[in-house]
Amino acid sequence: MDRRMFEVIALLFLGISLLLWSTGHHPIQIIHVREQGRMALSEMRSGPLHAQVADPVHLFQASLAEAHPASTQVRRTVYVPAYPAIRIMSGRSRIDLATTLSIHNTSRDKPLLLKRINYHDTDGELIQSYLEEPVALRPLGTIEIFVAGEDRRAGSGANFVVDWAADGPISEPVIEAVMIGTQGNATYSFVSPGRPERIVQPE
Repeated sequence: MDRRMFEVIALLFLGISLLLWSTGHHPIQIIHVREQGRMALSEMRSGPLHAQVADPVHLFQASLAEAHPASTQVRRTVYVPAYPAIRIMSGRSRIDLATTLSIHNTSRDKPLLLKRINYHDTDGELIQSYLEEPVALRPLGTIEIFVAGEDRRAGSGANFVVDWAADGPISEPVIEAVMIGTQGNATYSFVSPGRPERIVQPE
């Protein structure tokens, strides 16, 4: 059942509650109908449908290969800055942006092991971990993480941390965040490339 169907069901329950009220039905019946409406809305926002939309393993199953975490020889961490909100004009107004983290395995013949995909807020606190266990991305395969524009949990200075590995030499994956949003007739979009973590040595 898709999002539109959930919205229709929720509105139907609310309409029935108003009808029962106008016809003098017992308040218990009205409360019951209202609770069913709230449950439908709750399931729409955070139930199985939401979980499937937010689960990259479910959405990109065809891009995945068999994972072998024990055989990895190369390990890297990539930091990807994201901007779920940007300030405009005098700084008092802001635009909420939808964010897509895109991970591309650029190798033609080797799988890319993804060990961790974490989403952090402006303060650096962990908001969500998208992998329960390591997964392998097929050669030239892609996986995406989507954060809706109305999801304001991370603030304006969000970031993703991606840990990847391989069983030997492999071409560098392309990991970047794409932000897009609209305000009035204007559309804002830009790309934020991932940055491999490097230790800065003192001079």
